[in-house]
Amino acid sequence: MNQVQKGYRRYLQLRGVVLLVAIVLLGRLFYVQIIEDKYDDMATANIIRRPEIEYPMRGEVLDRNGEYLVRNRVCYDVMVVTSNIPKSGFDTLRLAHILEITPERLASQLKKARRAPRAPFLITGYLSQEAKLIFDEGNFEGFYTRFRTAREYPRKIGGNLLGYVSEVTEEQVKKWEYYKPGDYIGVGGVESAYETLLRGEKGVSYRIYDTHGALKGSYFDGELDVLPVKGSQLVSTIDGRLQEFAEELMVGKVGAVVAIEPSTGEILVMVSSPTYNPDLMVGRQRNNNYAAMLHDQRNPQFNRAVKAKYPPGSTFKLVQGLIGLQEGVLRPSDRHPCSMGYSYGGRKMKCHEHRSPVDLRDAVATSCNAYFCYVFKDIITNPKYGSVRSGVERWNEYVESFGFGRKLDSDFYGEGKGFVPTPEYYDRKYNGRWNYGSVLSCAIGQGEMGCTPLQMANLAAIVANRGYYYPPHIIKHIEGQDSIDARFYERHYTLVDSINFVPIVEGMWRSVNVWGTSGGARLEGWNVCGKTGTAENPNGKDHSTFLSFAPKDNPRIAISVYVEHGGFGSAIAVPIASLIEELYLTDTITRPQLIERVKEFTPNYAYYEKMQRRHDAERAKKSN
Repeated sequence: MNQVQKGYRRYLQLRGVVLLVAIVLLGRLFYVQIIEDKYDDMATANIIRRPEIEYPMRGEVLDRNGEYLVRNRVCYDVMVVTSNIPKSGFDTLRLAHILEITPERLASQLKKARRAPRAPFLITGYLSQEAKLIFDEGNFEGFYTRFRTAREYPRKIGGNLLGYVSEVTEEQVKKWEYYKPGDYIGVGGVESAYETLLRGEKGVSYRIYDTHGALKGSYFDGELDVLPVKGSQLVSTIDGRLQEFAEELMVGKVGAVVAIEPSTGEILVMVSSPTYNPDLMVGRQRNNNYAAMLHDQRNPQFNRAVKAKYPPGSTFKLVQGLIGLQEGVLRPSDRHPCSMGYSYGGRKMKCHEHRSPVDLRDAVATSCNAYFCYVFKDIITNPKYGSVRSGVERWNEYVESFGFGRKLDSDFYGEGKGFVPTPEYYDRKYNGRWNYGSVLSCAIGQGEMGCTPLQMANLAAIVANRGYYYPPHIIKHIEGQDSIDARFYERHYTLVDSINFVPIVEGMWRSVNVWGTSGGARLEGWNVCGKTGTAENPNGKDHSTFLSFAPKDNPRIAISVYVEHGGFGSAIAVPIASLIEELYLTDTITRPQLIERVKEFTPNYAYYEKMQRRHDAERAKKSN
């Protein structure tokens, strides 16, 4: 084979190799571009941000008449992915102005966001719709908005009652899988108690962005998106107008008002005073407003209606009378003397001036201390129990059946138990050596006795029902459900027979309508029943309390009013309760002068003022 032929052969071989390589490359290119989707996915990943959470609208809350107590307004979170911010930067002053934050605040948030440059980070929340339009026109690359709703309160009432919504804490994120950083959760009141219903269900969306971070549309036309589910709407048992009126009457006072519909256990009014405008806990000033309330020694965020532990005072005499009747140590006709009090062991339980002796009905009407000391002594020294200790044990069982010393199993967040002393408590206190005189102050609702205003209102409902109650609750209807929790339809009976409530009710009626300490609660034609209480207070003037129900037969409202440092029960608790009852029962107020007197009544809160001065001084000392 000559040289020419050899050269031509090598040429053909080389051309074959080149052709083979070209075929392989073309085949590979065809496979990558037409068949294999790995690189397509990689390219897609470069322009699709990670799935974005779509937040649902939170469920709204209505009052029993269909008026909004809590509703939603549209706002937006401003988010950033710092890796998408162009190297040339952006106009920080302009953006800060649009977002209504300081440039320093913006810089601080961006610094935090750069710790995870490809992750979305919240710059600020509560951007209005108007501000969002201006923001969108600015075309700030790397920044985007996320739809959100915020709470608003048409009546500006019920701060403690309704609660508020706040960003989740790190502890809450760790505790509940549902929540992620930046989520919001209900805090206190209805918002917390019904959080799982109000929050709804989060959705998710997949969106396409170009390399500059500009939105190009939905991925796969939204086929993979999951729509958020709005939270359930709740209809509360609260009467919004009555709640607002009660809050107005309690301005300047420390205490609580609770009103219940006896036939259902539905809470009509729940006021803790001082309260706060719930709008203060919405928006960017929330933290500042919260801090201000935190340093207020009257503690406006503490719900006294369900958490405070107050001595019930003379209102508790109703329970003593009922137990005495059931135990057979008291008859309605039994009369006991009162010489301005009850003497025992060289001491005297003082009482106010009234006619003497009195029977059970008039003892209730006049709120005679001595009478119920006799009754209480007869209960706990009953020979059939063998000892005072056993007598107190049995007394405890009765008292607990009225809902004292334990939770009422309501649907309200943070419900307190109050306190009822037990033999074990007295054993510890007196080192095992005590007698009936050691515990006698309980006869008139003093000493160690502690009750929440909710428990006292529930007592009014029990007497109104002649012996039973439904667990107090604040939600009447839940959207999408046929009924509320079954436990709210169950009657809870006391250990006292209904027949024994007759003389007690008669005494309460006399107290208001014939002669007694509750005359200021009289409403023509409504047969109001009531019982005043003046609870001793070691830190100043006595507390004023009153419980009532109306009308006497087929009652529609049961109420308890408690005003710290208010003095006699008739001084301020009675007129507050009477005005609330009148508005609820008659839909009008015929005593405007009484409203003015109540509003002008301001107890002497030197105790709280002293606490505030001390607190402020300590804060000033720490800041220096």
